[in-house]
Amino acid sequence: MLSLDASAVRLGASAENKTDAIRQVGQILIDSGYIEPGYVDSLLAREKVANTFLGNGIAIPHGVPKDRGLIKRTGVAVLQVPDGVDWNPGDRVYLVVGIAAKSDEHLQILTNLTDVLGDPTEAERLAHTHNPVDIERRLSSGAEPTSPTTTKPLPDDLPNHFDIAIDSPHGLHARPATALVDIAKEFDATIRVRHGDRAGDAKSLIALLNLGIGSGATIRVMAEGPDADAALTALREAIEAGLEEEEDAPVAGGEMAPIDWEGRSIAGVAASPGLAAGPAWQYQRGKIVVAATARDPSAELTRLDRAIEGAKRELAELYEEVKSRYGAGKAAIFRAHAEFLEDQGIIEAAKTRIRDASRSAGYAWEQSYGQQAKDLAAQKDALLAARAVDLRDVGRRVLRLLAERIEDAPKLPDTPVILVADDLSPSDTAKLDPALALGICTASGGPTSHTAIIARSLGIPALVGAGDSVLEIADGTDIVLDGNSGTLVLTPTDADRATAERVQADMANQREEERRACYQPAIMTDGARVEVVANIAAPEEAARAVEAGGEGVGLLRTEFLFLGRDQAPTEEEQTDAYTTMVEALNGLPIIIRTLDIGGDKSVPYMSMPVEENPFLGERGIRLCLNRPELFRTQLRAIFRASKKGPVRIMFPMISTLEELKRAKALTEEVRQEIGADPVEIGIMIEVPSAVMMAEELAAEADFFSVGSNDLTQYCLAIDRMHPMLSRQADGLHPAVLRMIDQTVKAAEKAGKWVGVCGGIAGDPRGVVILTGLGVKELSVSIPSIAAVKAQIRGLSMEKANDLAKRALACSNAAAVRRLR
Repeated sequence: MLSLDASAVRLGASAENKTDAIRQVGQILIDSGYIEPGYVDSLLAREKVANTFLGNGIAIPHGVPKDRGLIKRTGVAVLQVPDGVDWNPGDRVYLVVGIAAKSDEHLQILTNLTDVLGDPTEAERLAHTHNPVDIERRLSSGAEPTSPTTTKPLPDDLPNHFDIAIDSPHGLHARPATALVDIAKEFDATIRVRHGDRAGDAKSLIALLNLGIGSGATIRVMAEGPDADAALTALREAIEAGLEEEEDAPVAGGEMAPIDWEGRSIAGVAASPGLAAGPAWQYQRGKIVVAATARDPSAELTRLDRAIEGAKRELAELYEEVKSRYGAGKAAIFRAHAEFLEDQGIIEAAKTRIRDASRSAGYAWEQSYGQQAKDLAAQKDALLAARAVDLRDVGRRVLRLLAERIEDAPKLPDTPVILVADDLSPSDTAKLDPALALGICTASGGPTSHTAIIARSLGIPALVGAGDSVLEIADGTDIVLDGNSGTLVLTPTDADRATAERVQADMANQREEERRACYQPAIMTDGARVEVVANIAAPEEAARAVEAGGEGVGLLRTEFLFLGRDQAPTEEEQTDAYTTMVEALNGLPIIIRTLDIGGDKSVPYMSMPVEENPFLGERGIRLCLNRPELFRTQLRAIFRASKKGPVRIMFPMISTLEELKRAKALTEEVRQEIGADPVEIGIMIEVPSAVMMAEELAAEADFFSVGSNDLTQYCLAIDRMHPMLSRQADGLHPAVLRMIDQTVKAAEKAGKWVGVCGGIAGDPRGVVILTGLGVKELSVSIPSIAAVKAQIRGLSMEKANDLAKRALACSNAAAVRRLR
């Protein structure tokens, strides 16, 4: 049994910041003969990927698994900082417990430590004791005999349970225990874990750590409640899989292992894979315009309250999103941000301006938080001054909800840069030159936004939803953008730059290997085949799709012919464009989607009425059926082009069987007028009603293509362009996956095939899951074709089926993305 040596306890220390504190406790470990000096860097690296703050002023810095070779022997050191040191925003630490774990001998100390976490008085005593023996005895032997016992009477075992051994070489320590807690919280059930004669709440990290579960220990996992069975199944699978024990565990095919960046970073949402390093360029610093005065103070006070509550919801959602993807450490900043919105001083100052000076809510709020941020920035204390950036970020979140308009013309770079913006419109993004736009980082938006979609089509690394603080980055600042993990490194170190160069070189080599093999079919290791085709939106992209290895075109968005002009394209114009693409494909099939106008795409010359809910109004096939001459003209052009090569027609936004039958009847009339041969006719599966009617629709259609972006939007009732909610519009949500599964089964029953042409078709995790669900065609952006084909060639159907099955059983998108 390991005991803490009093010589490894340093009292009365002071630390400038967290890094300084970690270096000090690391030096104690060195002086005590526990570690090599290089392990201190490993302690610091851990802080980039995990939150080591436990609570009650205690933190437990420990290194990353790959550096265990630098540990001479297992040991623990304690640095007492009586005045405290800021650890995370809002978290102050007084006891820094440095751990060098070569085995599981330190677990008893952690168990004793969690007893302290449950006793604020004891934590306060140890934080200010003048005797190192107090800390040595408390952490080595547990509570003093005179202390009241913290062990409560054991609850009766719950009716459903399983017993399992913990195979982790270091037992159920903080990180795997956190993973278990996160899973347990997903279920509506009471869940307990028993170890020996003690039991704890599986949804409490402290309770689990307090059980002192070492390697090889057998535990009983018990559950009771509506989700008890599902919870036990998920927990058993997670424990058997190792509870994410190794940070460098293999990732799903096509995904890169996460990088431990050293410099200060911001966590956003990964939108387009790849890595970029270079100077920042503020593409569009959106100026938020608000009125100075208002006539109705009461209404303005209500507007302010609603905006603050809206910002709180946004921050709560952002915290959960970032935590689920990248860990609590990176997400902690958003909890601290939310605390600013509880500051009654800032709020009351704004309300006073509204009541006493007839100011608008927007103006009053801008003045209030702006003055407070200015005061903070003027502080000599660097930590306090840094909080000004956080306050401005939070302030702008509220201000955007009060804005009358956002103005300032965008600027285009003339040298290679990483673009930083509040958000980019589809037309803005489409104009970018990939040779000059090294990467894209936006403050708002989600992974299915137009920015993300177009960035993927251009092969530009991108992250979105990074928060307004990125708008403070000065032009020319060297940054690193990791589009694989959704991380923006604001202050890259020399090591970070070297890592970026190495990763970029590795990615370039990988892309070159994929390019050389791009014409090979996507045949899995056990012989199953998936066709990989391209999404295109312009005539010249057809040839590019073939050159990239595409086996055809799975989605031609014909809207490009109708947008940005004063009148509808003629039949001749459309025929020429479609024929050019058919001929460029040289015998490969092309799926031409009929006009999908409406929703977020409007055409002035069509005099479309203003709709309160355009995504639920006249769009897609509804518009075409309501304007038959427009529809007929397009169909005539398609059938004329079909004489030059294999063409398939696809109708968008089919929601009822009647719509499909009407569209097919009109199409057949046009075909006979033209005298063309029959073509395959398919439909987009984009709304829940189409999923529920899939069996009936499969009897009428030749194939289905799932538009996962719109299906996600309608399934989850989230506008994928919504500034607050778009981050939640994840196509890998189990609700969406179950709809795709139901669609595939209905199609297979009718002998029809299903493709997917939305964003998840090119997502490395999505590729595996969709293949496992039985999807036969993946239609992706041109730059993604070679990589997707290479990923499929290295995948077995057995593995894909297994991952798909487990994904369907998950309770949210974050759980799906954690699967291995």
